[in-house]
Amino acid sequence: MYNRIILNETSYFGPGAIKALPGEIAGRNFKKAFLVTDEALVKFGVVQKVVDVLKEAGVAYEIYDKVKPNPTIENVQTGVAALQAAGADFIIAVGGGSPIDTAKGIGIVINNPEFNDVRSLEGVAPTHQKSFPVIAIPTTAGTAAEVTINYVITDEQAVKKMVCVDPHDIPMIAIVDPELMVSMPKGLTAATGMDALTHAIEGYITKGAWEMTNMFELKAIELIARHLQTAVQEPENMEARNGMALAQYIAGMGFSNVGLGIVHSMAHPLGAFYDTPHGVANALLLPYVMEYNAPATGEKYLEIARALGVQGLEGMDADGYRRAAVNAVIRLSQTINIPQKLREIDVREEDLPKLAKAAFQDVCTPGNPRDASEAELLELYRKAF
Repeated sequence: MYNRIILNETSYFGPGAIKALPGEIAGRNFKKAFLVTDEALVKFGVVQKVVDVLKEAGVAYEIYDKVKPNPTIENVQTGVAALQAAGADFIIAVGGGSPIDTAKGIGIVINNPEFNDVRSLEGVAPTHQKSFPVIAIPTTAGTAAEVTINYVITDEQAVKKMVCVDPHDIPMIAIVDPELMVSMPKGLTAATGMDALTHAIEGYITKGAWEMTNMFELKAIELIARHLQTAVQEPENMEARNGMALAQYIAGMGFSNVGLGIVHSMAHPLGAFYDTPHGVANALLLPYVMEYNAPATGEKYLEIARALGVQGLEGMDADGYRRAAVNAVIRLSQTINIPQKLREIDVREEDLPKLAKAAFQDVCTPGNPRDASEAELLELYRKAF
């Protein structure tokens, strides 16, 4: 039995890290950037901060801002055509998971044109070439798309989210600058932060977890417990923003290499059916799935509870510390105003069987520490409803 770790070639962290961009562009002799982002980030001036750096460095660019919150096959295909028309020689992805995932899809298709239908990239696709060069600049602290080998694209025709897993898609450079995250609304900060916590917890208990990834995930949980509430309540607190930016990246270093579980399996159909923001779906479902998984996690919930800052764990039996870990997640979620029931986010009860079927077929389901049947997934949806 052996394990594998795949990470970025180069990453920069901390306030002002965006200043490293011109040097990387010059050092790689890139000439024109294709900026993949969304209209909201353009409207609120976040993309302009990147554009200003490019202008100062004399780097040509073109902006593609048509990415949807849950990016689609069409987003990737129109992005490919726009990049080819622009004559750019590298991509800069600016945004949360949606623009970065779209950029990954574009980069893979450009260098592997036999996958231009995009649908054939679902699962572990047999691509042969590394992605077209991508520099990822996250503006949210949650998905860790800038360091993972995964991306998620919505197939609107089939009403499903396709999870694509490909070591060739990882961005060559990640620039994790918390100053670009300050403008995130409180709700988005909360949802993406809980998304990062979900990554860390699922990555820690998944079947593929091992010593190195455990180290990453526990540190991520600790940082999130320390900084998330402050980042939500004090948006310009740079210590909290930087702590969350680092936490979500560290969580991604782990789960990208060992997989996730049924929180994600159950969240993906919510995005496909209702366009539910991914972070909200994960945050809502996490406590219910943690409770379900508890019997299959050994002593790991003790370490999760400890990382979350739970006191009085000494002398607790397994039931006690498992309950304590779940309760700590619920308290954090409630403190930052995450919805607690599916009916609060307009999920329809009559759709639950279809959601359960889709979740059972999701690529994340086999990694869950406890094998879940379609009937059990349906019961979890009902419990969360």
